[in-house]
Amino acid sequence: MDFQTAVRTCLAKYATFSGRAARSEFWWFVLFNVLANFALGLIDTAIFGTAPDSAAIFAPLFSLAMLIPNIAVAVRRLHDTDRSGWWYLLILIPLIGIIVLIVWWATPGTQGPNRFGPDPLEGPDTGAAYRDSSVPHVGRGDQ
Repeated sequence: MDFQTAVRTCLAKYATFSGRAARSEFWWFVLFNVLANFALGLIDTAIFGTAPDSAAIFAPLFSLAMLIPNIAVAVRRLHDTDRSGWWYLLILIPLIGIIVLIVWWATPGTQGPNRFGPDPLEGPDTGAAYRDSSVPHVGRGDQ
């Protein structure tokens, strides 16, 4: 999945917590958020200055608007690794929680369908191979 497709997919699934998200989809969306926040931070600085009492509007509003899609894609990424989305609550544990989540988000997803849905890297016609045990499975390949 490329950058543009990942961003479109995540925004189209704004508050969809079911299903699975490929590793590339998740990390491209993270990159989009980092770049957009950086650019909006520069715009805030250019307009409002750098004084401690200056108001920054654009970057915080963008972050607030992206809060639900960020959580949703993180949960779908956990689903791809065959973990419940409730594991996202590890983020509440300082330092350790985010380290564990980053490791899980970086690991490859399960091949084929799992309890959360079909493999996000397979086309719609290849999922039938998993339902029919007489058809041999061909690996996912690199993401």
